[in-house]
Amino acid sequence: MSLKKINTVLAAAFILFILWFGSEFILTPETTAPGFGLPSWPAGDGGGFLIVKGIRDVVLALVLGVLLVTGQRRALGWVLLVEALAAYGDMATVLAHHGSVATALGVHALTATLMVVTGLLFLRETRTAATTPATPAAQPA
Repeated sequence: MSLKKINTVLAAAFILFILWFGSEFILTPETTAPGFGLPSWPAGDGGGFLIVKGIRDVVLALVLGVLLVTGQRRALGWVLLVEALAAYGDMATVLAHHGSVATALGVHALTATLMVVTGLLFLRETRTAATTPATPAAQPA
């Protein structure tokens, strides 16, 4: 299997997973939130922030999807690297609020690290295309 096919499958898996997870936070935050790793349900109107998190995830997935569908593979690699920061941020949030260390590392850190690896694989795949100079067009005589 070629690196391009592997990268496409990995990117599609991330897109589908992030879309699913984000949609769950929007539609049923009360059942999805415990899997995030925080120790308690937000007080007062804090539950709205879970929907905000879901919207963030859906938008992140859509950005990846647009880049994949339009063939912007090098940009997709860079965006995967940048979007991994959101998952690392989720890990830091869970740890900072005395949440589940297992979830922080096993879900958020693992997801972020896999996104980084996938982003680097996309950059490797597209490295030769990005560094190969374009052949000048033939000039009419």
